[in-house]
Amino acid sequence: MSIAEIISVGTELNLGQILNTNAQFLSSSLAELGINLFYQNVVGDNEQRLCETFLRALERSDVVILSGGLGPTEDDLTRESVAKALGRELVLDDEAVTVLQNQFVGRVMPQNNLRQAHVPEGGFALPNPKGTAPGICIPVSNGKLVFLLPGPPRELQPMFNEAVVPIMREHKLTQGSFFSSTLRCSGIGESAVAELLADLIDRQTNPTIALYSRLGEIDVRLTTRASSLTEAAVIMAPVKGEIVSRLGSHIFGEDACTLASALLQQLATSNYSLSVAESCTGGLVGHMITNEPGSSLSYMGGVVAYANNVKETMLGVSLDTLLSHGAVSEQCAREMLEGALGAFRTDAAIAITGIAGPSGGTVEKPVGTVFVAVGCRGKNNVVRLNLRGDRAAIKERAAKEAIRQLLLLLRG
Repeated sequence: MSIAEIISVGTELNLGQILNTNAQFLSSSLAELGINLFYQNVVGDNEQRLCETFLRALERSDVVILSGGLGPTEDDLTRESVAKALGRELVLDDEAVTVLQNQFVGRVMPQNNLRQAHVPEGGFALPNPKGTAPGICIPVSNGKLVFLLPGPPRELQPMFNEAVVPIMREHKLTQGSFFSSTLRCSGIGESAVAELLADLIDRQTNPTIALYSRLGEIDVRLTTRASSLTEAAVIMAPVKGEIVSRLGSHIFGEDACTLASALLQQLATSNYSLSVAESCTGGLVGHMITNEPGSSLSYMGGVVAYANNVKETMLGVSLDTLLSHGAVSEQCAREMLEGALGAFRTDAAIAITGIAGPSGGTVEKPVGTVFVAVGCRGKNNVVRLNLRGDRAAIKERAAKEAIRQLLLLLRG
């Protein structure tokens, strides 16, 4: 089983000045090729540290991929450092020189660009149709391979796919592929999911199980190595079935599915229309829904009724309700729901009112108190949420839970 290691070169990465998207791309690509990735490193523009990091990687890995530091300037040290670490001279690659010169037709090529046409002895240049810096492949002892790739993602990605992958396949370094399937959950915390799946996680072998938490959502990701997607599905099926049985209605979809897309799919299946009435979320539910392609088929519109007089005039919430129970109450949420259903003449609606903070809470209704009302064709439900986090987190949690509550009502 082949092992790869990534070394990202550049002081700007260490300083956090740019996002290391190359590492993410390479990691996912290697997983798809069935190559294990045990280590990632980020090294600044320093020859000694780069040599040390490279030699350590080469000792423990079959494939070492370095990205960045192949430019024409003095601080581009990758090819020089790797050559020094391997004890090899840098030699001019005539084909790389020709390619470079062709890129400067009609203008003078700076002499320092010739640095990019040098490769360590025994290595060879990889074509770069998107830039001036060719990549480099260096076969080393025991069948190991070293790849030097340019830093810009628009150059690195096609070079990896079109040049690096075929070489790794030729050297039989790829072994099947990793496949993942993600069950998307909401309305339950990570610790609760971990407890429900504890025995499955403890004895996991193939597939493996991992939990990933986001605001208001938990992902349960299953990963397996297989020769095809069909084989992977067969391997994962028993474990996936057991997880679905245990988590039940908390699972709203799989893989790229979002709460909003799941709701829109359910609405489309039933041919139902939707409207929303929002107070504390300030239009976030409408934003999440309209972020989904095709939302106009079901979503008619919404009202952001922040002030009490807007709740009265736009949604028909009674002054008596506001005075007796307050804007943050079950009664107000119900009347906002009825107002949305009536104003937009929709089959289904969502209404939200609450206290997002950081001020405005009381002993009876602390910050994070949110009432969500959902309804569809005579069926309705109101839930009180007690949410935690800062203002933005409370708004996002409330919006996601509101969508989930209507989805549950429709699926029930």
